[in-house]
Amino acid sequence: MSGDEESRTADRLARVALTWLTEPGTWSVHRLVERLGAPAALALLCDGGAPEEKLHATVAARLAAGDPRAAAAWALERTDRLGARIVTPDDDEWPVGVDELRRLALSGASRRVDTETAPPLCFWVRGAWPLAEAMARSVAVVGARAATSYGVHVATELGYGLADREWSVVSGGAFGIDAAAHRGALSAGGLTVAVLACGVDRPYPMGNAALFDRIAETGLLVSEWMPGAERLRPRFLIRNRVIAAATRGSVLVEASARSGATQTMRRALAIDRPGMVVPGPVTSAMSVGAHELLREQPAARLVTGVAHVLEEVGRIGVDLAPPARGPRRPADELDDEAALVLESLPRRGLRSPDAVAAGAGVGVRVALRKLSLLEELGLVVRRDGGYALAPPPERRAAGARPAGAPPPPNESAPPPG
Repeated sequence: MSGDEESRTADRLARVALTWLTEPGTWSVHRLVERLGAPAALALLCDGGAPEEKLHATVAARLAAGDPRAAAAWALERTDRLGARIVTPDDDEWPVGVDELRRLALSGASRRVDTETAPPLCFWVRGAWPLAEAMARSVAVVGARAATSYGVHVATELGYGLADREWSVVSGGAFGIDAAAHRGALSAGGLTVAVLACGVDRPYPMGNAALFDRIAETGLLVSEWMPGAERLRPRFLIRNRVIAAATRGSVLVEASARSGATQTMRRALAIDRPGMVVPGPVTSAMSVGAHELLREQPAARLVTGVAHVLEEVGRIGVDLAPPARGPRRPADELDDEAALVLESLPRRGLRSPDAVAAGAGVGVRVALRKLSLLEELGLVVRRDGGYALAPPPERRAAGARPAGAPPPPNESAPPPG
């Protein structure tokens, strides 16, 4: 083994040991690794040199439970047995977007979830796709676990539409919006990535076990925690920063007032990633958090479909959403004079050509010419004494006279045969 290979192996082992010794995202650990390298940082912590009292207490408790190097060796063996792999910043498949988390260094943060936002030390990955390739063209779709049928429908459509356009769909594998987005992508035969808050060998929730198996077969399961790691509530919030940073943008479909999914969006916006929100019914508790995010975050963008999402994350000037248009009507294509003639006709009753010309401010010959055009387009009808607006198609169909029915009083009946 060459010197470079030995160094890379030592770095990998130390990073794995550090994930056992401390929680991912710890800023003080990240700074030690940046300054000293992973092996030296591990040695310092094991020798009681933690720079902060809180970190010192955490490390001491873990050291009392076992040897981090032995835990790392076990994790490497377990990873091989799973057919998984460990990805570190030295690897070509490292998703460089997560390095942007350096910008989230918050001074004076008091909440645990605000202090554990540092870039990851390493990832465990199950699945054949290179992680960097999967994340290079990806969009996160996140939201409520207790999603409504509306939210599930929207998330499924987004997942399908993004995958159909060859974008990776990234989410957290939870019930509700996450699962709907994953399933939508799988239905399109596309790539989807589940970023977990536990080991890749025991993805949570177990109720989505079949879904996780499908994702591992055709996409990726990703985690910062070593195999065997259990889900803990704070880990879901720590995990969310990876979803925000590794992707090109994040879409929030539904969220209650205190949903963790809104935190993912705030992380994305804080590092200048597009943060997009799908609006919902104002009467729905599952849309309160989404709507509040739109109100509070000027950079958040309202989106209603895949085209809007791609306009935010795609190529500037290329991936543009088509303008919203209603159904095209013949009246939309009229020139100015024809439009004036049409507007001069009353909603009810007839008007003579002379009166139409006067109302439109055009000559009688022009009025007659435009009335003929409007008649050809089915917008007006000619009757004895003048012209009238044609009824809408649905009214014409509803007013059609059955065969044999007597004509209205103002129509003359055909002579008896």
